[in-house]
Amino acid sequence: MKLPRVATREEWLQARKELLAKEKELTRLRDEVAAARPGLPMVKVGKEYVFEGPDGKATLLDLFEGRRQLIIRHFMFGPDQEEGCVGCSMQADSVGHLSHIHARETTFVMVSRAQLSKLTAFRERMGWSIPWVSSHETDFNQDFHVTTDQGELPGVSVFLTDGTDVFHTYSVFDRGGEIFKNFYNYLDLTPLGRQEADLERPWDWWRHHDKYGDEAAPTAGRNWWNGTDKFVS
Repeated sequence: MKLPRVATREEWLQARKELLAKEKELTRLRDEVAAARPGLPMVKVGKEYVFEGPDGKATLLDLFEGRRQLIIRHFMFGPDQEEGCVGCSMQADSVGHLSHIHARETTFVMVSRAQLSKLTAFRERMGWSIPWVSSHETDFNQDFHVTTDQGELPGVSVFLTDGTDVFHTYSVFDRGGEIFKNFYNYLDLTPLGRQEADLERPWDWWRHHDKYGDEAAPTAGRNWWNGTDKFVS
């Protein structure tokens, strides 16, 4: 294990200032990307999707809960699975309190193809309060490219409403969604970092938060939909 060299406080401060310049450059670039994102065009959602939620049937417009914007986490959990994807679960763990999102006229909901009873049981096991609905009897996953011929994909999609119509404004998939794993942001600050260099696949250490210490527990390296050992990316 390679450790940082030991330096004087003055040497550390000089090195820290050099890295800070790069961090500021990255922050400015991130700000530029964030500023450009609202300039993307939007597409009217013409199909009627009806989801199953804890309060019964709900349309896509219903999922907004009266707010202007909707963020959907496409959570990998299929009808034939008994528990949700490890990586998607780690992202759900990172969401935090939804009041901060709600305060900006935005609703956050998770959507999966598994039956509602499975989603409810797994949500209780994980201790989440995030709204979660089933798209089991709809084409929603296929239409938004998270159910494909190659398998299931994680992703996030964003929608806007004028109160009557719904518009699709943004989607991100695969490593683009890594920003939603807050634990990586913290680990990236440490000398040892993510500690994934010696792993066959970076996600081999991932576990459901109640399964660390259980070496037999599934990781995100297993494809949840076809049983192979290839992560769809």
